[in-house]
Amino acid sequence: MIKSLMRLGVFVRPYRIRLSLGVIAFGFARILEGFIPLFLADAIKRISDGNQDLLFPVLGILAAVVGRYGVVTFARFAVRRCGLNVAFDLRQALYKSLQLQGLKFFSQYTIGDMMTRAVADISLIQRLISMGTILFVILFFAPVVGFSFMLTLSPALTLLLLPPLPLVFFYARWSARQMGVASQEVQDRLSGLGTHVQENLSGIRTIQAMVQEENEVARFADTNQAYASAFYDLARINSLMTAWMPTLASLCSITILGYGAYLVTQGDLQVGELVAFFMYVGMIVAPFRVVGYIINMFQRAGIASDRLFEVFELAPEITDAPSGTTSRQIQGNILIKDLSYRYDDAATLALNNVNLEISKGESISIMGRVGSGKTTLLKQIVRLIDPPPGTVLIDGFDVCDYPLSQLRAQIAMVPQDPFLFGEPLKANLTYDDPNRALDRIWEAAMSADLKSTIEGFPEQLDTIVGERGVTLSGGQKQRATLARGFIREAPVLILDDCFSSVDTETEEHILSELKRLRQGQTTLLVSHRVSTARHSDRIVIMDEGRIVEVGSHEELIARGGQYAELERIQREGAIDSDYQALRIT
Repeated sequence: MIKSLMRLGVFVRPYRIRLSLGVIAFGFARILEGFIPLFLADAIKRISDGNQDLLFPVLGILAAVVGRYGVVTFARFAVRRCGLNVAFDLRQALYKSLQLQGLKFFSQYTIGDMMTRAVADISLIQRLISMGTILFVILFFAPVVGFSFMLTLSPALTLLLLPPLPLVFFYARWSARQMGVASQEVQDRLSGLGTHVQENLSGIRTIQAMVQEENEVARFADTNQAYASAFYDLARINSLMTAWMPTLASLCSITILGYGAYLVTQGDLQVGELVAFFMYVGMIVAPFRVVGYIINMFQRAGIASDRLFEVFELAPEITDAPSGTTSRQIQGNILIKDLSYRYDDAATLALNNVNLEISKGESISIMGRVGSGKTTLLKQIVRLIDPPPGTVLIDGFDVCDYPLSQLRAQIAMVPQDPFLFGEPLKANLTYDDPNRALDRIWEAAMSADLKSTIEGFPEQLDTIVGERGVTLSGGQKQRATLARGFIREAPVLILDDCFSSVDTETEEHILSELKRLRQGQTTLLVSHRVSTARHSDRIVIMDEGRIVEVGSHEELIARGGQYAELERIQREGAIDSDYQALRIT
């Protein structure tokens, strides 16, 4: 546990002065509190002696109480502000780490798990610093101050409190180990709970369409029960310890009362001093009543720290180490030579000895069966997946020689998934540069055949599209992401199957605009439609990770290979569909 918490030192260090002042202030507050029983003992002694002059002890108690109030207020503010700052920095660091991870990471860790670490785990650490530090300091200073004052009153009574301390130590150590195991299980189950909820809500339309609401509620009950059971085990260990400590405190109090009364009858101790001694016993024992809570807090924060550093210590999958030899502006000449790639744990190659040369200004369509390697090839160009050295070159330089920021800024990729943020449509279209001119936004929207759709919305560009663009249709989302790609005017534009949800008339309009806008610029387009691919300068056919055909539409038709067969199937399928539509009419 201590080793896990020590790793947080790098985040606490910037605020160490504030935290140290808070800790010192708490120690000073304990000292002020320690004077109160002495003033009370003096007052009792004066009353017993018939002295009515209580001004000094009363003013002493008042000064100690007021001073303690001011010191504790400052200390609590300082420590809690430190906890808030550390939590802020942890969330920033976690978010930055997630931004640098790639496909492999997100295939191993779920979004729900990451959300749990970002919210629940960091909250545990914040609570440890803000509250746990306070309780721990009190737990340390209270015995030190209490025993110091008790020794001045009665060394004999003070020694009676020492024998139970080893028992407290060993029991607390055993409980801490048990809590560590239980805390790990609680956090894992909480991550599972978050993952279940996130996946369920993301797929709510499928669940409702297939009438699986009741089944999903039953499945969630199992996940919820697993978390509740883990938390019950942790609460049981904590409750046993919390119940055992007051029992020990009561036994100590009975012993002190018995022997203290004897000392009073023998004249070795005054009544006021016995009362003060009991107050010091309370000062020492009170923190031990919550020692179980403190250990639980430290254990859970230690587990949370390990879970956060598990992410922090993962190296980014894509290393940004530019050579400094590349030009600042990409022209758009792409060379792929002898490129082979295999995904982790995959039995076969996703790309197998791919060779392709693309000149600046060319438009290339890539076609092939599902799983033939089309998207994998495109991801290598923008380094969403790192290619082997020397296999992907842009303008004569290895793609890894370019800074990632330049590469991805000057190669615009519109992915298969038309993802939109739950923000206004304008913010989605200008995501990479919110300061773009309004006429440029409308021009891109017109090119993507989205202008009339936007004008039909009451709020137009200020329309909130909802989470993942839920308020838009599939075709509207695709056209919005296309507009987002057009607006960037990048030297290289990659369109990964971005026409699947648009009708043929809309597709023809977008393709004509694409040809007009991209003159002299390189365009790579993945499609399953021959009607889309035929407009390109060249068509690349892939199969099982290999390039099997390359040529223009006319050349490939004349060759009579896979592309010609696909064109025949799609053409005859379109005729059959038209014929069936006429018969239905």
